[in-house]
Amino acid sequence: MNLRRQLLLVSLLTLILPWAGCQFVRETESALREGQQQMLSGTALAIADSLSQFPYELLTEDNGGNRIYAHPLRTTPLIDGYVDDWTVPNGALHNIRGADGPIRYVFGQHGQYLYLFVDVRDTSVVYADTPGPDRVADEVSLLSIADNSDRAVLRFVAEAPGRIVATRDDGRTVATENRVEAHWQDTADGYQLEARIPRRILGSRLGLAVLNTPDAMRAGITSTNFEGATPGRVMAVSPVLQSVAAGYVQPGWRLMITNNDGWRMAQAGSINTSSSGANAGNTSGWMRLVYQLVLEPGADALLAEPAPSGRESQSYISEALQGEPTARWFRSPDTDRAVISVAQPIWSGTVQTGVLILQHGTDAILSQTNEALTRLLLLTLTSTVAVAIALLGYASWLSIRIRTLSEAAEQALDQKKLRMALPSALAGDEIGDLSRSFSSVLRQLGIYNDYLQSLASKLSHELRTPLTIVRSSLENLEHENLSGDAKEYTKRAREGTARLQRILSAMSEASRTEELIENAELENFNPGQVLKSVVNAYADAWPARQFAFSDSSEEAQVYGAPELIIQMLDKLVDNAVDFTKTGDTISISMESDTKSVTLAIENPGAPLPMELQSELFDSMVSVRKGDSNKHLGLGLYIARLIAEGHNGGISANNMDNGVRFSVSLPRT
Repeated sequence: MNLRRQLLLVSLLTLILPWAGCQFVRETESALREGQQQMLSGTALAIADSLSQFPYELLTEDNGGNRIYAHPLRTTPLIDGYVDDWTVPNGALHNIRGADGPIRYVFGQHGQYLYLFVDVRDTSVVYADTPGPDRVADEVSLLSIADNSDRAVLRFVAEAPGRIVATRDDGRTVATENRVEAHWQDTADGYQLEARIPRRILGSRLGLAVLNTPDAMRAGITSTNFEGATPGRVMAVSPVLQSVAAGYVQPGWRLMITNNDGWRMAQAGSINTSSSGANAGNTSGWMRLVYQLVLEPGADALLAEPAPSGRESQSYISEALQGEPTARWFRSPDTDRAVISVAQPIWSGTVQTGVLILQHGTDAILSQTNEALTRLLLLTLTSTVAVAIALLGYASWLSIRIRTLSEAAEQALDQKKLRMALPSALAGDEIGDLSRSFSSVLRQLGIYNDYLQSLASKLSHELRTPLTIVRSSLENLEHENLSGDAKEYTKRAREGTARLQRILSAMSEASRTEELIENAELENFNPGQVLKSVVNAYADAWPARQFAFSDSSEEAQVYGAPELIIQMLDKLVDNAVDFTKTGDTISISMESDTKSVTLAIENPGAPLPMELQSELFDSMVSVRKGDSNKHLGLGLYIARLIAEGHNGGISANNMDNGVRFSVSLPRT
C-alpha cells in the first residue's frame, strides 16, 4: 500500500470526532429529557393529590364490559346523517357484526346532548309504510336503563330518507319523542343515522340495537353492542374534572384524567406531533436519518395520543392503574417529534380512584439537539474532509519527492553516473537525510566501481613484466640438465604461467570491450547482413558442427557498432560449440517486431542449472564441468556488456532439447 493510501486511511481516524460529538449530543439530549420528565412527574403528583377530593367523579363501582364512551365534541354537529363534522379522533367508530355486514357507530357529547351516529350495511333497506307499533321495517334503537332500574327504548324507524321522528317505549306507553332530532341518510350499501338526544331523558346505561328486516313481511335479525339483557354504563367526560383539568394545563401540555377502569373522564390541552418544531420542514432526509441514528429511540409518538375508544389501555397507564407511577418516551420516526408522558395514580385515602396522565412535547429539547447536531456534523465533517484533503495533498507531495529520489537513484545506477546530485539533498527533513545518504553511498560505490574497472588493466600491466621474466626463466631452465622430477615441476610451472597469461588476456579483453563500447562509432545497419557474413565463417571455423540460419526481420535496422555485434555473436557461438557434440546443429535466427530485433542462438545439449541462471552473465561465472582452465567465465559477461551497451538485453532459457540465448536490440 503506497504512502498516499496509508495517510488517507489515517485521516479516517478523524471520524472519531463526529462519533464522539454525536455521543455527547445523545447524552445531553437524554439528560435534558430526563430533567423534563422529572419536572412533569413532580407536577403530575401535585395535580393528582389535588384530585383526591373528587372520588365520586372518578370511582366506578361497576367495572363490567359493554360500556359506551361518549366522546367530547368541541363543536355542535349538524344533524344531516353524516359524521364528517364530528370532532372525534380517527378510529373512534366501533364495529359490531350485522346481518349484511359490519355496523359502525360512535357516541358523542356536547353540552347537555348525547349524539349518536350509526352506519349500517344493509343490502335491502326496508322502510315503514304503515303507522303503528306493529309495523315491520329496519330499525335502530337505544335501550336505556336508569339507576332505579327503569327501562325505556328509544326507536328510530324511517318511512323515507330525511328527518325522522323517534318514539319512546317505557314498557307502559309508546309516545313520540319530539325532543330528539334525527336524520336518516341512504348510502350505496345501506344507510346512516345521526341523532341528537337530550342527556336527561336517558339513563346511566345505554345499549345500541340494530334490526335488519329482509322484507316487510318477515321479522329481521337484531344486532347489539352488548351481551345479555343489561347494557353497560355510559362513560363521558365529567364537567367538574374537565374544568379542573383546564385550570391546571399549561401551553404545550396535554392532561388526561381516567377513572379506576381506564376510561377517560377529562382531557385538556394539546401537543402537536405532526412536526418536529420550526425547523422540521427544512430538515433533509439524510439529516433525519442521522437524528434517528443518534437520538435515543422511543415508542411511536402516535401511541401517546388519546385512545380512540375512550379507554386508555397502554402498558404504562395499566401499570399506573395498579398504583405504580410510570413514564414513557415517545418519538415519531417520520417527524422526529418526541413526547414525554407520565402517569400518576390518583388516590382518595387508601383507595385508588384513577390515573392522571400528563404529556409534554420536547420541541425545545429537540430543537436545541438538532441545531447542535447539525452544527456538530457540519463542523466535524468539514474538518474531516479538510484534514483528508490536506493529508492526501501532503502524501502526494511526499510520494512525489520519494519517487523522484528513487528514479534518480535508479537512473544513476543504470547510467553509471554514480556521482550525480540527487533531488532533495538540501532539504532538512528525513527525505533530505535519505537523499544525502544515497548520495554518499553512490559516491562510495562510484569510487569502488572505478577501482574495479581499472583493476583489470592495472593487474594486466603490473603482472605482465614479472610473468614474462618467469616464463623466460623457465624456458632457459629447460635447457639445463634437470632430473626427471625437476622437468615435471618445470612443466607444471610453465602451464601455470600460460594460465596466468590467458587470465590477463581475458581481463584485458573485457576492459578493452568496455572502452570500445564507450568510444565506438555507432551507425544504422542491418544485423541480418552481419549474421549472413559470419555464419559461413563459423561453418569454416567449426567444420564438425552444422550451422542453420534464418532471417524474418524484413530488413530491420539497429543503431550500433557492427564489429561489437560480431564480437558478441562470437562469444555466444563459441559457448554453443563447447556444449554440443560432433554433428550437432547450431541454429542462428533473427526476428523483429515494431520495437525491437531479436537475435537467437539455439544449441542442443545439457540444460542450464536453475541456481546459476540469475548469475550466468556475471563476470568469472562458468557452468562448464570440463577443462575450466580454458574458460574463465568472461565470454557471456562480455556478451552482456555489448548487448547492454546497445540499450538492449540478453537472456538464456532452457528448451526441450537444449538452450536458447536471446539478444534483444531496439529498432531504429
